Amino acid sequence: MFDKLDDVDALYEELGRKLSDPATMEDIQEYQRIAKQHNDLTEVVAKYREYKKTLKQLEETDQMLHGTLDDEMRELAQEEHNELRLQRTALEQDLKVLLLPKDPNDDKDVILEIRGGAGGEEAALFAGELLRMYMRYADRMGWKYEFISTNETGIGGYKEAIVEIHGTGAYSKMKYEGGVHRVQRVPATESGGRIHTSTVTVAVMPEAEDVEITIDQKDIIREHTLSQGAGGQNVQKNETAVRLIHKPTGMVVTCQDQRSQLQNFEKAMRVLRARLYEIELQKQRDALDANRRGMVGNGDRSEKIRTYNFPQDRMTDHRIGFTMHNLPNLLDGDIQTIIDNLTAADQAEKLQHDNS
Repeated sequence: MFDKLDDVDALYEELGRKLSDPATMEDIQEYQRIAKQHNDLTEVVAKYREYKKTLKQLEETDQMLHGTLDDEMRELAQEEHNELRLQRTALEQDLKVLLLPKDPNDDKDVILEIRGGAGGEEAALFAGELLRMYMRYADRMGWKYEFISTNETGIGGYKEAIVEIHGTGAYSKMKYEGGVHRVQRVPATESGGRIHTSTVTVAVMPEAEDVEITIDQKDIIREHTLSQGAGGQNVQKNETAVRLIHKPTGMVVTCQDQRSQLQNFEKAMRVLRARLYEIELQKQRDALDANRRGMVGNGDRSEKIRTYNFPQDRMTDHRIGFTMHNLPNLLDGDIQTIIDNLTAADQAEKLQHDNS
């Protein structure tokens, strides 16, 4: 591991020299590529240098303990020695995590699809609450988002919502949210006070670039219809809604939230490209040995990943057996603790496979 870290440190220095070279600055694309690579290595290099500094301090303290000290100084030196050993162990663990292969999609923007599942109107209402939860989380993270397509029920619920989320590391955080979310509560329309169980399906896809997924326009059937508005002045007089049918897969994408055909077409293409990219990613995952596939973040939409129990004010993530309370706060976007625990579980599993 340390030979690899020495190589990383040397590469970081070399990249830094290239960034200050006037010749590099003349090529904008090359400069941006090197700057990104340099930035990607900053955290691991800083941690490694802190580790080497700790080792040096530990060696100096060890020499002191083998020297001539009075009792008080020996006690202080021993305390410092113990703290430095703990610090060394923690830094070694951090470095192992930082050296794990990075998901190449982690820095990408996200296409988020939320659909009401079993439970009718109650499922649609909870789909709206999950949508708001993710929007509030995006606000907390300083990300931007825009709607691609929505199908509202009229009382605050959503049969379907497709949203683009733009932000540094958006996919690295959001990728753990894909799957079936189950809600247990008494619906407002339930006079008998009985608890109903409903489900919402969440799909999280990294937004694909043109170079990653090439779509032949001959494979697409493009249809235009009137956008469905709220009535009155909002009814569209022109056929601005776009419906794309991808003939090889039978996949259908509709976008109607923009004001022009071109805007709706471009957004529908981004959704189609992301869905096709997700299919390719799933093929890669399926090709891996089953015991090396993590249970966290595998994107299986059929898997029940989480339950929100309102009577007990409890959320449980079934993948890692993690439970939290205070659902109102959670649904207001305070989900970082869940994501941190899922990330830690994913890293721990990868480290275990790495060491096996």
